[in-house]
Amino acid sequence: MTTYNPAPATNSGATDSELDLLATALRKTMQTTTGAALDTALIELGWHEMLDEMPETAIPLVFGLLGETGAHAPLVNDVVLAEAGSEIGGSVPLPYTGSTWIEWSRSDRETSALDAELPLRVVESGDSVPVAAGRRALGWWLVGTSRAMLNLARTHALDRTQFGKPIAGFQAVRHRLAETFVAIEGAEATLHAATDDLGSLLAKAAAGRAAIVTARHCQQVLGGIGFTAEHDLHRHVRRALVLDGLLGSSRELTREAGALIRTSGSAPRLVNL
Repeated sequence: MTTYNPAPATNSGATDSELDLLATALRKTMQTTTGAALDTALIELGWHEMLDEMPETAIPLVFGLLGETGAHAPLVNDVVLAEAGSEIGGSVPLPYTGSTWIEWSRSDRETSALDAELPLRVVESGDSVPVAAGRRALGWWLVGTSRAMLNLARTHALDRTQFGKPIAGFQAVRHRLAETFVAIEGAEATLHAATDDLGSLLAKAAAGRAAIVTARHCQQVLGGIGFTAEHDLHRHVRRALVLDGLLGSSRELTREAGALIRTSGSAPRLVNL
């Protein structure tokens, strides 16, 4: 199984071995805990300190692992509050696709959201908040979720036989898995390069698009079993659809980026190659 590898510890002061130990501890915690209990556990593991002292490492690591493990916690609140210079640990109304505002509760509660595990509720409106860091965080979550779906499809393709051989040997299956992998890698590359508002917007759009492509291709590879409630794919698909809409969907953000470029009359250089 492919596991999430944290971003390089740029200016974090942590060594590779220390990051590996941290990633192992976080992964084990997320594999057994979720929701409000995970929120509490991550605070005990130093999430608030990590976000304050090494956000460029903590955000990709923690949110990527949330996607990989299928766990959830209301940490995007902390990322948005930290970027706004406010005290973290609370919740804040967040813009959602379709000119809607939602609140991600810090406690477990019933919800009518598509992903019934997430304690989300619609609120009337909210104050303007900075969203660049939050978009990057959600982008890493979407990439982790996409990798989890790809792992499910890849495992199925290797284990499932047809006409006496694994379906992974069929060209149509291999092409779908390859296109999925390329979409995920491309989204991760944009996240690594995102340093400003426009870069973060484009990275979130790329991650949301990659998750949608991944869901479609992996469902095709898994076939009928992917539609069953017993299989984990549907949980990741629901999670990806909800996360894609938070702080702007891939479709909305793509249109927004196009409008910005038309207004300025030129496309800025995002990465020096």
